[in-house]
Amino acid sequence: MRAIWKGAIAFGLVNVPVKVYSATEDHDISLHQVHNADGGRIRYQRRCELCSKIIDYSDIDKAFEDDGRTVVLSKDELKSIPAENSHEIEVVQFVPSEQLEPMMFEKSYYLEPDSKSPKAYVLLRRALEDTDRVAIVQFALREKTRLGALRIKGDVLVLQSLLWPDEVREASFPALDTSIRISAQEREMSAALVESMAADFEPGHFTDDYQVQLRKLIEAKLEKGDSLDTDETFGAEAGEGGNGEVIDLMEALKRSLERKRGGGKAAASADAGSGGTASGDGDDDDTEASANSSGAKAPAKAGAKTASTRTAPAKSSGTKSSGTKSSGTKATAAKPAAKPATARARKGA
Repeated sequence: MRAIWKGAIAFGLVNVPVKVYSATEDHDISLHQVHNADGGRIRYQRRCELCSKIIDYSDIDKAFEDDGRTVVLSKDELKSIPAENSHEIEVVQFVPSEQLEPMMFEKSYYLEPDSKSPKAYVLLRRALEDTDRVAIVQFALREKTRLGALRIKGDVLVLQSLLWPDEVREASFPALDTSIRISAQEREMSAALVESMAADFEPGHFTDDYQVQLRKLIEAKLEKGDSLDTDETFGAEAGEGGNGEVIDLMEALKRSLERKRGGGKAAASADAGSGGTASGDGDDDDTEASANSSGAKAPAKAGAKTASTRTAPAKSSGTKSSGTKSSGTKATAAKPAAKPATARARKGA
């Protein structure tokens, strides 16, 4: 990492020299624009609208317009602003972390001690640990005076820039002004769904699917060129789904809860792969759920999941039998699966 700024934390009369590093980075694949007819690169030019010349950065100043008047500010004039020349991170308050509104968080920076002895740095870190508080600071960075929160991450001090209060918009939506009645059953069902999905947050368990699939598309295009078939690359059904009818709230909650209790898609796939028959714990996927709710036939999938042959969903008892799902009664592996067409016809009836 390369330090983007050097300064010092002013902690009362204690001075803590630090180097500042960006704590985050963008992992997105970089794409540029080209002309679709010939592949030529599209570039943007800094062209003056008066003389039509292309202007270098060194010849560009900034300006402000007010009531038809333009005020041009040179680089030297902007640098003369006192706050721009400050390299001090001033601690102004120590507050409980729960009082910080997450919407105000902007960008995070790591602070590294920048002196022969890191004792003052460690002292400030220990003070935050011992008091279980966050330091509110003010500092100037990149032509802007900023508000920030100084907190601990492991053994390192982290500076998080905060938006100013007037930079956070107020939310006012007319639809929420009306009185909306939520039944006790709806609240109970939604609470049960939340409980069924409760877990500790593990960021490493999540993947940026778009970037993974974009990389897959690029590699396929490099290999096959213009003969690329995206259906073959991603699967014909990858872009489908979400076209079913909207079902009512209680039905959606019920089906969601049944699916979570029944193990969802993974359990349905495992049952189909082992030759077992899944019974009424929920639907295989959103497309099938929507189609079944309107009485329409769900499209057959590769491998013809036997889960699609089940009858109307019954509430799960939360128990599982070996190799199959249970909805109150145990299913036997020897029991033959019903014909999909018959089951779907029965569902649609």
